[in-house]
Amino acid sequence: MKTGYMLAMQNAHAGMSDAEMIRHELRIAAQAEEYGFDVIWCAEHHFDHYSIAPDNFQLLTWLAARTKNIQLGTAAVILPWNDPLRLVEKASVLDAVSEGRFVLGLGRGLARMEYEAFGIDMNEARDRFDESARMIVNALKTGVIEGSGPYYPQKRTEIRPKPLYSFTDKLYSVAMSPDSITAAAHLGARMMFFIQFALERHLPMVESYRQQYLQQHGTSAPPPHAIDFVVCDRDAGRAEELARKHLSAYYLSLLRHYELQEGYHADLKGYESYGAAAQLIKKMGIEGAVNDYISHQVWGTPQQIFDKLEARQRVIGTFEWNLVMSFGGIPFDVVEASTRLISEEVLPELKTWGEDHSSPVRQSA
Repeated sequence: MKTGYMLAMQNAHAGMSDAEMIRHELRIAAQAEEYGFDVIWCAEHHFDHYSIAPDNFQLLTWLAARTKNIQLGTAAVILPWNDPLRLVEKASVLDAVSEGRFVLGLGRGLARMEYEAFGIDMNEARDRFDESARMIVNALKTGVIEGSGPYYPQKRTEIRPKPLYSFTDKLYSVAMSPDSITAAAHLGARMMFFIQFALERHLPMVESYRQQYLQQHGTSAPPPHAIDFVVCDRDAGRAEELARKHLSAYYLSLLRHYELQEGYHADLKGYESYGAAAQLIKKMGIEGAVNDYISHQVWGTPQQIFDKLEARQRVIGTFEWNLVMSFGGIPFDVVEASTRLISEEVLPELKTWGEDHSSPVRQSA
């Protein structure tokens, strides 16, 4: 199983400056290679303590200089907020300096407050993403970018440095709504999604992606990429205490950042499916929604984590696992201890899980 260490860059630490938070996050992320992760991922968000990562290329470049072999990925770069020409240049530079270690993850964004600050109508998000993604993917293949669309008209321009390494197996796209699933499949990108609810509710999206990918490319889709908020501790009670406290804080910040209780997504082009989420939250109530969210994340002792991952694979099949270890104000010493335990007792075994893994013979944990 391929695993990633995900930087959410949330500053929920009382009295801590954003600059100090960033330094702590990068210090821990720089150890991800030593810990045994395959990829360091970084989100893109703006204007809010929910996630302070306005330029994930810059953060990943810093990490590229402090690592040797681990891949470095955007999870994701939000296309409607970035000029495609400049994005391709950044991707080409980062891939060059890291000797082909850069992995490009694409997204379109979900928060009204971020779109408003950029002065972009969210009703244009789907079309902007699709137009930009086609230009970017083609430019990384050919070394030339051009476009005749309404949002990003671009004369034929050579990219320098010329993209040297193939992105065939290094292209990901966040896919958590029907039209985003279609976009990922058409691009030939690997599907990325955040675990939000019971796996049985995620399964239809995964199956739709696989079907559309097969139809478009005549070959089976690569394993999907699932993102969890993770706590690991040898003591089950302490693991649960930490998970409930900090996952609650994170989920409440998520509701606020995306204004999911407002229900405005239902009236936006391409975001209609998120209106159902608002209705579900309203039906469950805040406390019920928080508890439901916590129940579906992967946390616990190493053994409990193995059990949860096995149960997931029985439902959705082989997948890549991306871990957010720092969120909701978890003290950084706890983040490091949790990550170290994952490194020592979970990751080595996960690397033995093959494509058809279902019930492995485990090492003692």
